[in-house]
Amino acid sequence: MSTPENVVQMIAEREVAFVDFRFTDTLGREHHLTVPAGLVDEDRMESGVAFDGSSLPGWKGIEASDMILIPDAGTARLDPFREETTLILTCDVVEPSDLKGYDRDPRSLARRAEAYLKSSGLGDTAYFGPEPEFFVFDGVSWNADMSGSFVKISSDEAAWSNASESNGNNLGYRPAVKGGYVPVPPIDSFADMRSEMCLLMEQMGVPVEVHHHEVANCGQLEIGTRFSTLVQRADWTQIMKYVIRNVAHVYGKTATFMPKPVVGDNGSGMHVHQSIWKDGQNLFAGNGYGGLSEFALYYIGGIIHHARALNALTNPGTNSYKRLVPHYEAPVKLAYSARNRSASIRIPYVSNPKARRVEARFPDPLANPYLAFSALMMAGLDGVQNKIHPGDPADKNLYDLPPEEDAKIPTVCSSLEQALEALDRDREFLTRGGVFSNDLLDAYLDLKANELDRLRVTPHPVEFDLYYTL
Repeated sequence: MSTPENVVQMIAEREVAFVDFRFTDTLGREHHLTVPAGLVDEDRMESGVAFDGSSLPGWKGIEASDMILIPDAGTARLDPFREETTLILTCDVVEPSDLKGYDRDPRSLARRAEAYLKSSGLGDTAYFGPEPEFFVFDGVSWNADMSGSFVKISSDEAAWSNASESNGNNLGYRPAVKGGYVPVPPIDSFADMRSEMCLLMEQMGVPVEVHHHEVANCGQLEIGTRFSTLVQRADWTQIMKYVIRNVAHVYGKTATFMPKPVVGDNGSGMHVHQSIWKDGQNLFAGNGYGGLSEFALYYIGGIIHHARALNALTNPGTNSYKRLVPHYEAPVKLAYSARNRSASIRIPYVSNPKARRVEARFPDPLANPYLAFSALMMAGLDGVQNKIHPGDPADKNLYDLPPEEDAKIPTVCSSLEQALEALDRDREFLTRGGVFSNDLLDAYLDLKANELDRLRVTPHPVEFDLYYTL
């Protein structure tokens, strides 16, 4: 475990010029304050850096704006994208009055979630392994004002580019719609870019396990990384996003984690693998369905029971619900199954019981990882505490059920508005142990209501298609 002393030594040995103090806001955006390295000593590592919390949406009012960033020495890594040698430190946001984690700081909240797990006696470690998918485009432009609205995506790899010429020539190697899954180059035109992303992630401390092209055409990609504990895995997810965006930028392209930027093809999910351990034992391993324990089945029951409230945190954008529709590999049915990818909870096949886990398939990469992972764990633990059994598994294609069977299986929310209403009603399981506070949840609901209002009053191009000539 790295210490403040180790960090100061690293600054000297690597001739670091600046230190970046990074933190994440409620919506999942990363922010940074950069300090000359000569001012960062052991005292500064302990006392942190002050900043104005009133300038961030959903945080402090201007009358109580002072906040402090306390760096986590164990997160120290060099930034490969800065010209001057820069060391990055991930920080917790604390209140100056008592130096406790700020109630609305997502990373402090995730720390409280880990502490709650231990205090509950149910387990001592929660492991998470997210799989965020993303798109890389050649360019994107949009506008929405009084003159009208539009969005335009440019992608040489896109199927729609078959009819275009690039630099006077069209080489023709492109994935078809829904035909992008793991082809070799030249159809997969992003292999080298992904490899560079992987090398830089490894350099920044994120272990990579696999990378490949995903199902959608026009640059849908995935980089698989190793599981870890809740807070560290959320940290790694932020590092992943930072590396992916910046490598794409260096290549003259643009990366997005929007769940559904392209109509008519698969959207980007963030399947979240998870398990609970105690005293070095995987509590999910057992002799039940899919090799699961009763503990794991109750955990699944908790996620299914609270799924609609979870949607507000795991699928936090209006765009999220353009992905959560049948027939694009998006799991909308609240059921569980071994290996069945149409179910919202999947039990991956593994030969080693230590690797036994469950995979929630409805989350997407728009989610703030600190909030999403914590909420999933709290829902699962509620299932264990209240013995919420998930019922029988679903081992058939849930997209093609007879109407009478289909009506019996609950679904995820169909809109952000529906998800916010569910979270407002069903929040008690999140507030146990002071993990989520009602204050944070109210602020989050207000932020998201503003997003809904903006979309609600803006005419959409599809509405012109439907109604202009009537």
